[in-house]
Amino acid sequence: MDFLQSSENQILLGVAVAVVAVGIGAVFLFSSKKRKGVLDPENFKQFKLVKRSQLSHNVAKFTFALPTPTSVLGLPIGQHISCRGKDAQGEEVIKPYTPTTLDSDVGHFELVIKMYPQGRMSHHFRELRVGDFLAVRGPKGRFKYQPGEVRAFGMLAGGSGITPMFQVARAILENPKDKTKVHLIYANVTYEDILLKEELDGLTSNYPDQFKVYYVLNQPPEVWDGGVGFVTKEMIQEHCPAPAPDVKILRCGPPPMNKAMAAHLDALEYAPEMQFQF
Repeated sequence: MDFLQSSENQILLGVAVAVVAVGIGAVFLFSSKKRKGVLDPENFKQFKLVKRSQLSHNVAKFTFALPTPTSVLGLPIGQHISCRGKDAQGEEVIKPYTPTTLDSDVGHFELVIKMYPQGRMSHHFRELRVGDFLAVRGPKGRFKYQPGEVRAFGMLAGGSGITPMFQVARAILENPKDKTKVHLIYANVTYEDILLKEELDGLTSNYPDQFKVYYVLNQPPEVWDGGVGFVTKEMIQEHCPAPAPDVKILRCGPPPMNKAMAAHLDALEYAPEMQFQF
């Protein structure tokens, strides 16, 4: 009898262990599925606008809901999404944008958009109201970042070209294991044109040994301690890491700026593999 009782207890214990294992596996599987990104690289998906905040006369922050409060967009660091809309003539237009949020920002994503008077996609965003839907496809892009792949980044941004830089910088700085240093030069026409300034200054305050930003204005206010005019070779030499195999310079801005920055970097002897243009 003792032998039979012992065998029965062992069988019950085995069943209990199996049930627990299955339960843990189910939880893990559910968790994995829950964290899978909602983006589709081939098909546009609709996301509802839940908040619109006007940041200046021509800049607004758009917050879009994801399917559930725990959903993630699924956008790799440094990549972007394609947004589809209609211009003033009702014709379809597709344009790339980089969210300012990361996958650590669950349940939603945000776009900071500068709307230009003649911009075709700008028209679509000007007309977008809370409750409307935006068609999005992705992820897109050639840039793929792995934590610690370089010792330091130099970043050359102009206008709305700050968004991919901000995304990469946030991902680096908010990862306690990533010690990569980030040196940003951010150029605009006027002080009012500086996007995400509060957020950038917050990164400077929170990570003073890892993140530096140097603002450059073409039309600065009377009291101004940043750069004046256009970004020069001398500014890059002073505020970006020197050429080295473990350094990379990222650039994103209007085409004339990108062309000028490429020439500066070549003149300063940054090798092609040390440069990347979004």
